[in-house]
Amino acid sequence: MSKARKKRSGKAVAQKFYSNGRVRRQAAPSATLTRTKYRKALPELRRDFEDRCAYCMRYICTEREMEVDHFDPRRKKDKIQVYSNLFLADRHCNGAKGDVWPSASDRARGCEFIDCCKEVDYGNVIFEDPLTHRLVGTTPAAIYHIEMIDLDNPGLVKAREHRSKVLSTLAEAEKSKDPAIKAIVAKLEDEKKYLIPPIPPPPGSWAMT
Repeated sequence: MSKARKKRSGKAVAQKFYSNGRVRRQAAPSATLTRTKYRKALPELRRDFEDRCAYCMRYICTEREMEVDHFDPRRKKDKIQVYSNLFLADRHCNGAKGDVWPSASDRARGCEFIDCCKEVDYGNVIFEDPLTHRLVGTTPAAIYHIEMIDLDNPGLVKAREHRSKVLSTLAEAEKSKDPAIKAIVAKLEDEKKYLIPPIPPPPGSWAMT
């Protein structure tokens, strides 16, 4: 949701963005964003998304690997780009989502993309099977979102599995008083910062298929 603050004169000043979702947007870029220069928003996107892909939460190491996704691709050709429609994404998720947008019949069935700046996705409607590390959607929108962005591709499943193993090893290592093990703990703690964050398992009443 966006609101514009106004001076006493009534003139609008820089737009502010507020969020009830997983990602909290802060101030929009002061630079004018156009259809050819929307990457000017990259510093603000890096800040708001904390260098992670909006869709899979994978850490993106360098600016060269960072892509700017238009959440609603129908607005990609707008002369002036709206910051709230721009998302930080990695190459896989940006490529998989592409210019896809749910049709009227899709939306009638509740199938749509989840805006993580307006809704909590992971741990709310998207969960992780702790055995297979595949994602489980509990609403039509979540299922559509997972499928259309290919969030269960082998690379992401493997990354979530690796994160699970690292956290498990770290939990066991932290119990040890062996100095050599302590060094391993320090290394794993550093690695943990760059892993996909933990995703809760589905509610107990939700059957995993």
